[in-house]
Amino acid sequence: MSVEGLRGWVKQAKADRGEGPAGALTTAEREELRQLRKRDREQQQTIEILKIGFAFFAKEMK
Repeated sequence: MSVEGLRGWVKQAKADRGEGPAGALTTAEREELRQLRKRDREQQQTIEILKIGFAFFAKEMK
C-alpha cells in the first residue's frame, strides 16, 4: 500500500462522514454519478442508432 493510496482512503472516509472539503462527493454520490454517466452514454448511443434508422427509413419512403 502506498502513502498516496492511504491518503485517498482517509480523504474519502472524511467526505463520507461529512467532514471533507466543500463539494467533496461521498462514496454513494460517486457511485450515483458513475451510474448516471453510464446511463447517459447508453442513451446517447441509442439516440444515434435511432437517428441512423430514421434517416434510412425516411430515405426509403421517398
